[in-house]
Amino acid sequence: MPTAPDTAGPLDGWSEAPFTAAGYTHRVFTRSPEHGEGPGVVLLPEIPGMTPQVMGLGNHLVAEGFTVAIPSLFGEPGRDMTPGYAVSTLAKACIAREFAAFARRADRPVAEYVRALARHLHERTGGPGVGVIGMCFSGGFALAAAVEPAVLAPVASQPSVPFPLGGARKRDLGMSDRERDAVAARVRTEGLCLVGLRFPQDGVAPGDRFAALHATFGDGWRVIPLGSGDRNPPGAGRFAHNVLTYEDVEQPGHPTNEARAQVTAFLRERLTR
Repeated sequence: MPTAPDTAGPLDGWSEAPFTAAGYTHRVFTRSPEHGEGPGVVLLPEIPGMTPQVMGLGNHLVAEGFTVAIPSLFGEPGRDMTPGYAVSTLAKACIAREFAAFARRADRPVAEYVRALARHLHERTGGPGVGVIGMCFSGGFALAAAVEPAVLAPVASQPSVPFPLGGARKRDLGMSDRERDAVAARVRTEGLCLVGLRFPQDGVAPGDRFAALHATFGDGWRVIPLGSGDRNPPGAGRFAHNVLTYEDVEQPGHPTNEARAQVTAFLRERLTR
């Protein structure tokens, strides 16, 4: 008999509730594994929002045993990415005070919102702590979230804010000096580890930023390599950017598939001790 078509939508299986913190309210979509609550992970969407690919990453994490919370920071939940949609969403996000997309060494309201959401998720799931994954526009927000003691596994994939216009912004960590010092103290005293991913040729998430993060956090900054040297791996084009969602991450043997597996292993290592 022919197989029935899969008609599941990208938001199917996810529960929705508003969450307010730092003066902002966003819809938060949460899903737990079938066996019950698992270690908590806050997944921050990339521009233009909670696309089917972002939800696919969320579903992958749920299948791996994590309880995942995704705040709808921008865009329309479940909507497919198109160039026009991405441009219009980015334009709105760029001028929002919440994100301070161009500001250097900024205390961003969104980082406080994410910290509050991480605390909230930790209260629900228990365990030693929670993870936070940020991607592209939201990548640095995950690192700044590590000021919160409940955040034990921050992951920044292709962090692009502040936008790399000029050398100073390329080297900017994506957080304020206060946040930098608090995270550095946790690295020294608690063994906190921050994980980063980027394609070697990705100018939107500049290598200078990764070098600055290493200079600041030392061995507390762990980079999951993609390719070797300064060239993208085979199968990834010159302008490859989205490590965990669009770049063939579902293809076994592809470097992005292995990178996602390493992120999952990092979350498990830090959140199930």
